[in-house]
Amino acid sequence: MLDAPPKPAVPSSRRARGGLVPGLISFADAVTLGRLAAVPLAVWLVLRHHLAITFWLFVAAGISDAVDGWLARRNGGNGSALGRVIDPVADKALLVTMFLTLSAISVLPDWLAILVVFRDALIVGGVLVLSVLGQPVAIRPLYISKLNTALQIVLVAVALLLAGSGRHDLLATPWLNALIWAVAATTTASGAAYVWNAARMR
Repeated sequence: MLDAPPKPAVPSSRRARGGLVPGLISFADAVTLGRLAAVPLAVWLVLRHHLAITFWLFVAAGISDAVDGWLARRNGGNGSALGRVIDPVADKALLVTMFLTLSAISVLPDWLAILVVFRDALIVGGVLVLSVLGQPVAIRPLYISKLNTALQIVLVAVALLLAGSGRHDLLATPWLNALIWAVAATTTASGAAYVWNAARMR
């Protein structure tokens, strides 16, 4: 019986990338999956009014986002195919659920949560409809969209921090209201910009 040919050695560069399951999942992907798994915990904590703990969980999620982004760039620039799919899903799931749950306990206004969800649903729904019609649209991050995401993150973090420290009636705080309206304006503008770009590309 002939001996089986020796298995090719795994390149050292591949081992250095920290793949947990070669060809399937990397360490960066595992970090992203951990952030996605933290979403239901964050929802439960908010609904239980453990806002101080939720604030630190939100900060940890932000740090993990920076870490898996750094790992993806270190390991080839764009990361794995899995990472490119689940990373934006994890980020968006956390932000949207925070707006919904914080509005449910009256920390943020409910109309703002509806606006944030509607904007995302409009973009995703539009992409799906155009794809079904045979007109796929490539979604490219716009400057206004990046600004909107940054403002949303700041608003959620500030709201969690103030509410978690025992501050009441946050909606009566002038500067927090200014931040709320800034998020509302950029959410509306970014949604309109995506719709306009999609219409121009048809």
